[in-house]
Amino acid sequence: MLVRAPLVWLIGPRRVGKTVLAQSLPQAEFLNCDLPSVAQRLQDPESFYRSVKKPFVVFDEVHQLPDPSRLLKIGTDGFPRLKILATGSSTLAATQKFRDSLTGRKRVVKFLPVLHEELSAFGITDVRERLLRGGLPPALLSPEYNPEFYGEWVDSYFSRDVQELFRLEKRAGFLRVLELLLYQSGGMLDVTQVATASQISRPTVTNWLGIYQMTHVLHLLRPYSEGGRREIVAQPKVFGFDTGLVCHVRGWDSLRTEDCGVLWEHLVLDTLISSGLQKIHFWRDKQQREVDFVLPRGRHAVDAVECKWNPKSFETRGLAAFREQYPKGKNYVISPLQGPLYERVQDGLKVVFMSPGELRRELTL
Repeated sequence: MLVRAPLVWLIGPRRVGKTVLAQSLPQAEFLNCDLPSVAQRLQDPESFYRSVKKPFVVFDEVHQLPDPSRLLKIGTDGFPRLKILATGSSTLAATQKFRDSLTGRKRVVKFLPVLHEELSAFGITDVRERLLRGGLPPALLSPEYNPEFYGEWVDSYFSRDVQELFRLEKRAGFLRVLELLLYQSGGMLDVTQVATASQISRPTVTNWLGIYQMTHVLHLLRPYSEGGRREIVAQPKVFGFDTGLVCHVRGWDSLRTEDCGVLWEHLVLDTLISSGLQKIHFWRDKQQREVDFVLPRGRHAVDAVECKWNPKSFETRGLAAFREQYPKGKNYVISPLQGPLYERVQDGLKVVFMSPGELRRELTL
């Protein structure tokens, strides 16, 4: 990635592991932009860049600087021999701090919580541990389940990311809305209902939804529709970025089998996002028939992805209704399979059963 662009912008939520990854880059000048001494050193960007002897420069938490886009622009334009990695918790140009979006100079890499296919590298053998604790490494690797971690994460998120970047003052209201959204994670989003329940105005909730997305703590999925009269076309679905926070908000310190289904859907969504897909939707009609994820692929073809904690429970009701309107495309059922993928014809539909890792390989071929 650094070979193809002078700047890589590594984004992702707090505590997801961006700093650890950045520190592992060999032959790199690493700077923690939280430190006042680093900010002072970077006051004259040209002098700083001239002093760098290594081929790589890492600016960790670069959004903490007063004018990060100017620093990065000077580096990419004036010192082409250097490769720059910058980490941050928000989308580039999310606030006035980023006056230049650095178009044409950067590649964006989104860092996600630990994926299903990465669990063995973390010594996790039971997927339920990942569902309950989430995918932030400190929580996942803790010797025991620690609910205090999630409260501390939320406090740090507001003070270090939201307040620093967006200058919000309504801490209690902002976090109350976030808690409501995490509580209904995996479900349909009704902004009016959230506004009423939180006693926050609808325009303010809508504005905050943009901030939650720019700081990568929520994903909104739009419904897929090509104009069918029976389709739901207005309400999006909302997903929290981490199942650990979802469980914490819901007050779950252990999981029942029926809890795993919606949490498993979150892990599959992470796999789809990590595959670099630009368009991820869901499908639902007015008869409440639905497909978990829908992936447009080329002209008139659309793939359907169903998420099943237990693949034996898969039924074709939603998929069959979807294929009546959109007959072209592949059908996948994603579950925590231990063995190889397999195909099955069920109710006249050809379906491939596979794990999230196999799906990612399929999508990135």
